[in-house]
Amino acid sequence: MRVLITGVTGMTGSHLAEYLLEMGGIEVFGTYRWRSRMDNLEGLRRAGRLRVIGDNSPVASKGALESLLNQGTEPASLHLVEGDITDAFSMKRVIAAVKPDRIFHLAAQSYVPGSWSAPAETLHRNIIGQVNLLEAVREAELDPLIHIAGSSEEYGYVLPEELPVKESNPLRPMSPYGVSKVAQEMLALQYFKSYGMKTIVTRGFNHEGPRRGEVFVTSNMAKQIAEIEKGLKPAVLYAGDLSSMRDWSDVRDFVRAYWLVLERGVPGEVYNIGSGVARKVSEMIDMLLSMTDANIEVRVDPARLRPSDVKVLVADATKFRDLTGWEPQIPFEKTMKDLLDYWRERV
Repeated sequence: MRVLITGVTGMTGSHLAEYLLEMGGIEVFGTYRWRSRMDNLEGLRRAGRLRVIGDNSPVASKGALESLLNQGTEPASLHLVEGDITDAFSMKRVIAAVKPDRIFHLAAQSYVPGSWSAPAETLHRNIIGQVNLLEAVREAELDPLIHIAGSSEEYGYVLPEELPVKESNPLRPMSPYGVSKVAQEMLALQYFKSYGMKTIVTRGFNHEGPRRGEVFVTSNMAKQIAEIEKGLKPAVLYAGDLSSMRDWSDVRDFVRAYWLVLERGVPGEVYNIGSGVARKVSEMIDMLLSMTDANIEVRVDPARLRPSDVKVLVADATKFRDLTGWEPQIPFEKTMKDLLDYWRERV
């Protein structure tokens, strides 16, 4: 079986690649851009399990890429293929050469505050990027299972009586990012209905853990604490809205869920993935502070507040759990401890 992961250099993509490699019997491919950071794949590189196809020699054509792939793949290795979802030709070349049996589409501009400062870029990368991927599959006349990673941000403004959030809840996105993910979901449905593509969408609630980008709240708080411990900054932790509540799971539980969604999910359907437990940002910060001996003051930074925010998001993942039997296995305390230790090793 050949699996392609777009956005494999991100937190979730890198954990998913490792999970699939450990399963065995799967040829794992991932797309990267020439400017992609490779930090998250460092463990695979050190273990000799990373192969960059066309490294040091740009692949100029589909034929050249196919020639490289025909040289054979290395067992238990992640094969990186240069490809940019915003470039239609690039995606056609990758899909035609790799011929994946399953696709996990994770590549996106996924930082919600960043979508406020760069709305057009967010909409273009997330929406047009997916069009390019699906059109590449259609042109290659392939029939893979395709997982589209949606987001709980699609729900946006949720009324108190609508909690926990079910898949049937109205979508009222409150950010350009949320709007882009709703559009991605609608495209997945349209290609399923119009062309019979086997697209399956997940609305993933927050997932955290080692390698989480520092712009995200859990990772940013953990990094600040690690910097304070090393004496790199004053003992003041700056945060945004402390009252917002989120449904946090571990990324290592999430990649198990992503695999299960293509194993047992129904094309054309949408599934929530989340723990079903809502925690305040202040609670998450208190948990991190309990893991350090440093005496740290918490201050709200107005610059970290969003123009509009989703106050509470908590999942009703009954539909997915009943279908797959999936349950979170990693306690939130371990997720936060591993994230803090991740930053302690890096600052």
